[in-house]
Amino acid sequence: MTSPTTPVLTITTSPAIGLPPEAASATPAPTAPAPSAPATQPARSRRYAGLDGLRALAVAAVLVYHLFPGVLPGGFIGVDVFFVISGFLITSLLMRERRATGRLDLRRFWVRRVRRLLPAIVVLVIVCSSAALAIGGDVLVGLGRQIVGAATFSANWLSIAADSSYFNQDAPELFRNLWSLAVEEQFYLVWPLVILGLALVRPWWARLTIVSTVAVASAVGMLVLYPADGDPTRVYFGSDTHSFGLAIGAALAILVTRMRPIDLDAGESAMQVFSRRWLPPLGILSLAGLGVAAWGMHDDAAFTYQGGLVLVSVLTAIAIWAAVTPGGRLGGRLDAGPLRFVGVRSYGLYLWHWPVFVLVCALVPDEHDPVMALIVGFGSLAIGTAAALLSYRYVEQPIRRHGLLGILQAARNRMRASSPARARGIATLVVAALLTIATVVAVVVAPSATGAQQFIEKGSASLQQPAPGAGTATPPASNLRIPPDPHPVATGPDISAFGDSVMLASAPALQERFPGIAIDAVVSRQMSAAPDLVRAAREAGRLRPVVLVGLGTNGSISADTLQRIQDAAGPRRQVVFVSVQAPRSWTDGVNDTLTSYVDAHPGAAALAPWKATIAPHLDLLADDQIHPGMSGGRLYADALHSALQKLAESSTVRVVNPWDQQGPRPQ
Repeated sequence: MTSPTTPVLTITTSPAIGLPPEAASATPAPTAPAPSAPATQPARSRRYAGLDGLRALAVAAVLVYHLFPGVLPGGFIGVDVFFVISGFLITSLLMRERRATGRLDLRRFWVRRVRRLLPAIVVLVIVCSSAALAIGGDVLVGLGRQIVGAATFSANWLSIAADSSYFNQDAPELFRNLWSLAVEEQFYLVWPLVILGLALVRPWWARLTIVSTVAVASAVGMLVLYPADGDPTRVYFGSDTHSFGLAIGAALAILVTRMRPIDLDAGESAMQVFSRRWLPPLGILSLAGLGVAAWGMHDDAAFTYQGGLVLVSVLTAIAIWAAVTPGGRLGGRLDAGPLRFVGVRSYGLYLWHWPVFVLVCALVPDEHDPVMALIVGFGSLAIGTAAALLSYRYVEQPIRRHGLLGILQAARNRMRASSPARARGIATLVVAALLTIATVVAVVVAPSATGAQQFIEKGSASLQQPAPGAGTATPPASNLRIPPDPHPVATGPDISAFGDSVMLASAPALQERFPGIAIDAVVSRQMSAAPDLVRAAREAGRLRPVVLVGLGTNGSISADTLQRIQDAAGPRRQVVFVSVQAPRSWTDGVNDTLTSYVDAHPGAAALAPWKATIAPHLDLLADDQIHPGMSGGRLYADALHSALQKLAESSTVRVVNPWDQQGPRPQ
């Protein structure tokens, strides 16, 4: 691997998201080799510059993405930045230990990972679970599974097994953010064994090729398994499909560890020229590229999972390379005081910000109001930051210095030394016991589903039962009704409905108001899926005269997609779109696009004003302010009826003719 004179990475103290708190960066590395050391002893320490600053920028992006939805749509890429940093630091640590001592102490490595990560998580879980118990309701849903995932670092796979969506804002789980720690801890479990295997491969370029192949395989897995019209949580959470960043960081570590320290002021070798002339601007451009990605990359865009996150990881690797190169300026600039202060505390900031945000949202009655949203965001940031600082000062740092047993022994000695210390110790134990009991109670009393999920389940169940009028839902082609009135108001047997979870929750009310309506609604459906659904129903002879489309809750839409829906329905059918009520960044854009399209197609398309109808009655929605119960569903049906009336009055389209159901005819 490296020569005996290559400096060795020292375990230091900075915690990072998903990183062992001791894997850190600080001042620039020396520019000259350290003295040789015996094979069994570490050489002089080497500390990488700039990584605390990168961590600070990454955690800031994640916090803005979560706490201020819509402000930084691509802020979630901060997690991928941390993945690359993790892969780089841990691989450097393992390779240098192997080179310096001739062995890897795997037990010590794994124990240190757990000891550094788990205590802070334990405090987080019992405090936030107790607060959730006091609040009650939706914040308790799935709590038992989440605690098991936190304790075993398996949160990502347990969430996948439970069909829990990272991108579903209808049911914000309390500890959803721990998925990334699970991915990294699983990496820590497997990667030392890989390093042992790589030690058997002598050429350094062969090791680099093997690790790069792992990165490519993971990226291809995300690309292949990405569901074009579905929820990408499986590929986003999966350790197999989202480990390319860790592997890219590991590949960079092999490259950097192979290189001897370079004197940037002397010599004209190709590597010296590249490091002096090209690497610094490439590092700056990479940081700028990460900023563009944080601003413009969206979590619902196919590009994100079909190469976008891989590009983010590559840019991060270039930025790290430029930062850690001895003598370079980028690392020093990234290690500016404020950035470094945030970076070394980024682990706690990441742990606390999301559970605090969920709890604050549950307490605030109208957190989606623009003013209240700012209050919720900044309030959550303040509380989460305070909790992170306390965690760093009283949990992470003491355990790093003295170990858990050392802390307990010191506390025992202090309690024996004085009465005030004994009183504080007893009070601490009582509080810890009460929080633990409250956590157990919270798991026991947690509801099985959120209010929104209960509404959706009722709607789904209603579709499994024959509805009144269902017998006339699909009349034979030869008997298809052609009313004498060319502009009748459509009834249930005239309507084919395609929707998402909002329509699914409204299904009982739609069936009550429009007996015989045909409803095809599923959770998390996107508008982009509608053209194919409409076309398939038409080709199967099941598409009715009026096509109802209730989509747009789960992502932005385009006028082109609406036109393709109209084309798929054919010129002798009418299309009714439903406006969107959801406290999401894209809602206004969706409704503007729907309104513009309908205005441009009078008589052929209409808009059901769901948003305007439900606006004065948001109390009839679940806590997510998206999904209606039965009373809200009746308003959904009212909105549809008003659109059908308007369509009948201004219609330029006759109802579908019998031959359209029977065979091919030019459309």
